[in-house]
Amino acid sequence: MAPEEWLRLIQNATKTAIIQDGKRKVHFLMKDGREMVEEYHLQTNVVVRRAWKEKGKLGQDVGWKVEIGDPEPRQSNIEIYGIEESSNTPFITRRITKTALEWRIRNLTYPQNVYSVTAEDDNTITIRTTNKKYFKKIIVPDLERAGLKVEQDRISFIYQFNTLVIKYKKPPALLELEKKILDKILQLKARNDGDVQCPIS
Repeated sequence: MAPEEWLRLIQNATKTAIIQDGKRKVHFLMKDGREMVEEYHLQTNVVVRRAWKEKGKLGQDVGWKVEIGDPEPRQSNIEIYGIEESSNTPFITRRITKTALEWRIRNLTYPQNVYSVTAEDDNTITIRTTNKKYFKKIIVPDLERAGLKVEQDRISFIYQFNTLVIKYKKPPALLELEKKILDKILQLKARNDGDVQCPIS
């Protein structure tokens, strides 16, 4: 996707904003029918949560898929299937800072020296362990929307407390795209939680 295309989608979306719990929450209804919700920290203007409304095969709403921030609480399947996913299974959460994209993979119990994190030709970031116990490909939608390739020299990672923390230093083109989008968000009239009507732009 070209960055102008993503910017145009955001610009042409119907947007509703509200100030709540120290965050600016913005709902986007895209021209193509997709819905997205973003939450910005009021002091830093950094996105702390982004989620997309998911549709089932028959077009029915099936909930929200979290792209940034903590995932929705996992539903217990034990009553339905008689089995339940182990609470020790590795899982990923995503964060954004002013300068980096971040992923935290929790419940990894292997020693630090077994991990490798590489930029791949298919524009993913791939995590491998030399003991072949863990393998994961990470898609980076922020870069895809900006029309950018994953670069190895922007990747760094540390391992501590059974968690692998991967950081990707934002390239200038992504910082510029984020700034343009933030400018449009800050122009929205946001109502405070408790007000009656929600302005739409």
